[in-house]
Parts: sequence; structure tokens; C-alpha cells
Amino acid sequence: MNHLSASVLFDLDGTLIDTAPDFHAVINLLLKEEGLPEVSYEFLRQHVSNGARAMIAASFELAEGDERFTRLHKRMLEIYLSHLDKESKLFPGIADTLVWLNDNKIPWGVVTNKPELYTIPVLRGLGIIDQAQSIICPDHVENRKPHPEPLFLACKQLDKIPEHSVYVGDHVRDIEAGNRAGMVTIGASYGYLNDGEDPISWQADHYIECATELKPLLQSIYKDIAS
Repeated sequence: MNHLSASVLFDLDGTLIDTAPDFHAVINLLLKEEGLPEVSYEFLRQHVSNGARAMIAASFELAEGDERFTRLHKRMLEIYLSHLDKESKLFPGIADTLVWLNDNKIPWGVVTNKPELYTIPVLRGLGIIDQAQSIICPDHVENRKPHPEPLFLACKQLDKIPEHSVYVGDHVRDIEAGNRAGMVTIGASYGYLNDGEDPISWQADHYIECATELKPLLQSIYKDIAS
């Protein structure tokens, strides 16, 4: 693989950044407002990758058609805006990976289904927004993942070839999008898996069980510039 035509793209929640602690705090604040008991971190974590609606549905045991759902969803997002970078952090090993990518002049970016309103503050709060050379949110495309359009747009912005690039994600839709784009895909099984989910079923090219495994794997993929 020619590293000069390559890039590395990351999903956000559960792949690049551990945002579950903030979501857990927000959901429990909302449950408290509603006079309901808190949910455990372990319970909430398995719903994070499915988005805010899934977290509301699971935590309040509501269907989206319930008359209370829209109000609770709106209120959750209001609380999240003031809490979205208080406890979120890079997964262990990600900082080293980003340093390696930057040192080797391999551009990297973020492709997420998280709206720009929430994505940008999180990246800014962690001090990495200026390093990401492409940030693609649902606001920027007609089709969100698992459609490959966001990945194609990111590669276009980076002026890189999808077939020579890597996408790292912790959900089946990430791997489906990456595979459909013709990219090398890495399944992050340390992310926010649904209860009983088997990441092998995603059919990624590679898998990592901890983010500390990512840099060595990328060094192997881009072995001509491995340090």
C-alpha cells in the first residue's frame, strides 16, 4: 500500500473517543428530573453507539411513538450540550496513534453519525480538532452511514484514495460503510457493543480488542513507513 495516497478515518463515539461517561451522566440527570431511578453505566454503555433515541428508548423503556418520547429526546440533547466534554476522553492508545499518524504525515479524519453541533465541541474540548483534516457529520451528506457517501466525501477532502485508506469503527454500520467504500476496515471491539453482539459478524478486515493495538496494526498495514 502506498502511504502517500492513504488516510485513516475514525468513527467518533466508541472508537476515537469514550463518550459513554458523559452520556451516562446526562441520562441519569434526565431520569432524576423525571423522578425515575438511575441506570447503571454498564446498561447505558451498550446503547451509546445506537444514538440518543436508542438511549432514551432503553433507559425510559419507551417506544419512539410514545407521546413522551419527543419531549424527553429534546430535553436530553439540551442537557448534553452543556455536558458533552466534561468526562469524555480519548481511548487509551489513541493519542499515541494520532501522534504516529501526524509524525508520518498520514492525514486522519472523523466520519460520524453524530451531528456537527455536538461533534465539534467534543473534538475541541479534547484539543484534537486542529489535527483532524476532515470531519464529516450527517449535516454534510445526504446519506449517513452505513452508506459509503460520508467516507467518500472525507477521502475527497483529504485528496486520498479510498482503496488505500483505513476506516476504524465500533459498529456494524461502520464496517459496512467502509467495506462498501472499498476501504481497509478495522473493527474496534472495545467500543459500545450491543449485549451479546459478535463483532466477527461485521466482516471487517481486521479487529482490535483494545485501542492500544491500533498503532501497531496501522504500522503493519503501512509497513513501508513504520517507525
